[in-house]
Amino acid sequence: MAEEERIPISKPEGHHCFACGTANPIGLNLQFFRIGDQVCSEITLGENHVGWENMIHGGIISTLLDEVMSWAILYFKRVLFVTRKMDLKYIRPVTSGTPLIVKGKLVDSSEPPKIRTQGEIRDKEGRLLVRSRAEFVEVPTQKLSAVPKGAMEEMLSLFETFP
Repeated sequence: MAEEERIPISKPEGHHCFACGTANPIGLNLQFFRIGDQVCSEITLGENHVGWENMIHGGIISTLLDEVMSWAILYFKRVLFVTRKMDLKYIRPVTSGTPLIVKGKLVDSSEPPKIRTQGEIRDKEGRLLVRSRAEFVEVPTQKLSAVPKGAMEEMLSLFETFP
């Protein structure tokens, strides 16, 4: 079976988002691409991301999954939202220096404003390390008063760049 095409996903420059921001000197600066019905990101985490010994901190792992599932919503639904809840199951240790692929996809959006997603982290051999499910809630732009107007406009215009 042929490998599906990777379609790069553009993101705004600047911003201090720990997961995807380009202006955060200690952030992850995740890059995203689409394969089929999933949004993906590849990353190798290091010693600055560990919790205990050589294992990546669970909070960093949950950040990766929250972010890639969020970008699946941004890309496929093109709406603004917040995370309501997220469940993770740690299957195998995620260790420092291991190349990872993080994947997220939409599962159900038939009960607005709820949007359900699932995500996973695998190593380069394809072994499942962590899986997650999450529920997000779509938020109308007029209810996001804490977000600066320019940032909101930039995010909304980002949708127009998605293929």
